[in-house]
Amino acid sequence: MKTKTPSALPRVVFCLLLLFLAGCGPVEKGEENEPVGGYHEAILTHAPEVPPPTGYTTTQKVIVRMEVVEKVMRLADGVDYTFWTFGGKVPGQFVRVREGDMVEFYLDNHPDNKLPHNIDLHAVTGPGGGAEASMTAPGHTTQFTFKALNPGLYVYHCATAPVGMHIANGMYGLILVEPREGLPEVDKEFYIMQSEFYTKEDFGTPGVTSFDMQKALDENPDYVVFNGSVGANMGDQAMQVNVGETVRLYVGNIGPSLVSSFHVIGEIFDKVYVEGGTLVNENVQSTAIPAGGSAIIEFKCEVPGTLTVVDHSVFRAFNKGAIAQIHVNGEENVAVFTGKQKDAVYLPEGSAVQSITPAAEDKPVPERSFNERMELGKILYEGNCAACHQKNGQGLPGAFPPVAGSDYLMARTDKGAGIILFGLSGEIHVNGVAYDGIMPRMMLSDDEIANVLTYVRNTWGNQGDLVSAAEVAAVRAKGE
Repeated sequence: MKTKTPSALPRVVFCLLLLFLAGCGPVEKGEENEPVGGYHEAILTHAPEVPPPTGYTTTQKVIVRMEVVEKVMRLADGVDYTFWTFGGKVPGQFVRVREGDMVEFYLDNHPDNKLPHNIDLHAVTGPGGGAEASMTAPGHTTQFTFKALNPGLYVYHCATAPVGMHIANGMYGLILVEPREGLPEVDKEFYIMQSEFYTKEDFGTPGVTSFDMQKALDENPDYVVFNGSVGANMGDQAMQVNVGETVRLYVGNIGPSLVSSFHVIGEIFDKVYVEGGTLVNENVQSTAIPAGGSAIIEFKCEVPGTLTVVDHSVFRAFNKGAIAQIHVNGEENVAVFTGKQKDAVYLPEGSAVQSITPAAEDKPVPERSFNERMELGKILYEGNCAACHQKNGQGLPGAFPPVAGSDYLMARTDKGAGIILFGLSGEIHVNGVAYDGIMPRMMLSDDEIANVLTYVRNTWGNQGDLVSAAEVAAVRAKGE
């Protein structure tokens, strides 16, 4: 009996089917023809908010649209600046995508702007990080697409000449490329970006100020700030977490010149993703972030209180504005931290309290009006007093007494000048509550003390009057 020879057609179909299935198999990282599983428009957020995790497992086409806006905004209390922005605020909006995503990026330059702008995203593999493809004139939109090849936290900024000037005026932000498997879950995520401003006037000078190229060339900024302005995340605007929660900070430093020594007072970083990449360091006190770099920082909040975020090049923090706050709410945890348990005077035999007294002023300081002292005093308070007594004067329970509605301050015959001039220690009672701490003397001039006391004694429900430099000088002359 003869056997029929099988037709070649089924075998051809079978081979083609195998080739098709092979083409649909697992895709290696960076493969150009990786299939796209869908598309969506990216959620963009302003600091300190962070978009939610991507949450998807297939490669997506992600549409990002960002608008450049030139506008006058607050740099510090009483100080305005003409910012150049991505998204209308400084820093620019936070972008979150996933490794392997195809990002379709649109840059809109508002018609009212005066200058062309572009964007260089450090997450882009391509000429200029996208800068060459995105040069955009006022009233125009440009578009380009890139593949997010490498996971990590990356800076973006304008790269239009002069590049340093565009960066220094506020054009920067962060883009996170999540690894394919995502990041470990945490309870809270925040976006913090450090930057510098080089201004025509000195720190705190009231009015509208602008960029100073010579100071920028000398790398001598008047302001070093978090999230675009002095006190952007202080007091009522502080970041909020609860005891027991895990926190992840996405931190960038655009510079344009200084390296940041990023530190959170009262916390130890459990993990630091060094320079925003995949290398993890553990149990870190402070981490260096270069200009144009980043870091991802994780820690757990064990006790309640206020965590102060600083650049630990500390004059930048307390004199130029690089300071923010994280309020941790919840029950005390004395197994970890008790707070002050005892405070007693220590005077070794033969010792005496010593201090450095500033030289007397050679001539009387011209007196200022009430409004002038209020305006200047607010700036001084924000830079010298708010870290302890808080931006709205409410103090910290058990640690620093309030100056808002303070019966103790308002009852002093020296109007409080002696406290600033000579310091204060021992128990006092403010609004019926006992405080037993130490306030160091402040090295301020008579004019500066008059400014800050006039502000404090006439704010937050206090009903005071003008404090003159002459009154302060009289208290200084009288001595402790």
